[in-house]
Amino acid sequence: MDLKDWFDKRKKRRDDEKGKAPQPIEPSDDICALWTNCFQCRELLYTRDLRVNLHVCPKCQYHFRIGAIERIDQLADEDTFEESDANLTSSDPLKFSDTDNYPNRQREASRKSGLTEAIVTGTCKIKTYDAALGIMDFGHFGGSMGSVVGEKVTRITERAQRDKLPLIIVSSSGGARMQEGIFSLMQLAKTSSALKSFQDAGGLYISILAEPTFGGVTASFAMLGDIIIAEPGARIGFAGRRVIEQTIRQKLPADFQTAEYLLKHGQVDMVVERAKLADQLAKLIAFHKLPEKKTAVTTPDAVPARPKQPTKVS
Repeated sequence: MDLKDWFDKRKKRRDDEKGKAPQPIEPSDDICALWTNCFQCRELLYTRDLRVNLHVCPKCQYHFRIGAIERIDQLADEDTFEESDANLTSSDPLKFSDTDNYPNRQREASRKSGLTEAIVTGTCKIKTYDAALGIMDFGHFGGSMGSVVGEKVTRITERAQRDKLPLIIVSSSGGARMQEGIFSLMQLAKTSSALKSFQDAGGLYISILAEPTFGGVTASFAMLGDIIIAEPGARIGFAGRRVIEQTIRQKLPADFQTAEYLLKHGQVDMVVERAKLADQLAKLIAFHKLPEKKTAVTTPDAVPARPKQPTKVS
């Protein structure tokens, strides 16, 4: 069987399944596992304890990937997050199809992640400080940036500028979304332009890089922050490690593209543990908050001071 026959056979199988009613995701051993294996130290962890520890391994401090909703719960004060532009969805401008068409892939991604897109945006309070917040979710289409992701980033940036709010975006992405082609690549310029206007107006933009942040997101808004924070161990870059090694024909350091490597070489400003992230954000917002201008108070009974008379020199 050649490659074309394999694709045709797979496409036929998918077409046969389209007429069937979608089956809800049932709890399984994989989803509701009692134990979780750490990817770094291979320690077997009790899932409930791992969740209480913000999905950070207590043995080696490995930071697991987390979804947008869970990230919002960790950063925003309780019941303060108000989502914006929740109903924006991507069209199919290229009528893209490989083993399946783009609309079907979108529906499947939404079914798995519970989100309509790879980013959730809105306003909230972080330790009582007002902020505009955008959270990317790698679990939805690999956090890829399509036209809707770019539009939502642009809109939350414009809202932060209008309402004079600090802007915080947590990035976790594999890069641009290939199903939208050039429309996806246009979002790099679109988001960068919106951030330039925001920063020219004196706004504070804090970019947080989570595991992993690659491709077009790294090449645009993820690395344009006034302050760039990374989570420990997060992999950050444009191209992947293997592609770079094949291109330059050299072996790269073991910690290449990690948050700690980028901090050492001046590409990020700080590496902050997940448990301390909300407190660190509050400190930065408070430090950069513009002081209120004091106006002089005049009373009607105030008598203007008499000007000093020039002294005569004999």
